[in-house]
Amino acid sequence: MKNSIKIEEFCMLGLGIFMFSILGYSWWLFLVLFLTPDIGMLGYLVNSKIGAITYNLLHHKGIAILLYFIGIYFELPLWQLAGTILFSHAAFDRMLGYGLKYEDGFKFTHLGKIGKGE
Repeated sequence: MKNSIKIEEFCMLGLGIFMFSILGYSWWLFLVLFLTPDIGMLGYLVNSKIGAITYNLLHHKGIAILLYFIGIYFELPLWQLAGTILFSHAAFDRMLGYGLKYEDGFKFTHLGKIGKGE
């Protein structure tokens, strides 16, 4: 099952890259912004609950899709860009086994526990 999820997420990453390509921005911008959703991890400096909330907000594909469609509806290219980056990054993270976080700690995700021996 895990390989199936990785393949699915790889395909979604491909979709995100394709969606970025039709936005018309330079590719260097994709590379620069690709890891920015990880600033959500800073919430873990406060505690696990805040960390899970901030991480999940910046790694939730539903939020990414919503941002993208708001950008289309209101003709806001930066919102489309934000949605595309969030979607692509979330797919990449899930492909690597990093899922949405539970309040128990960073290692506890909706895809299972991450780390050594897991």
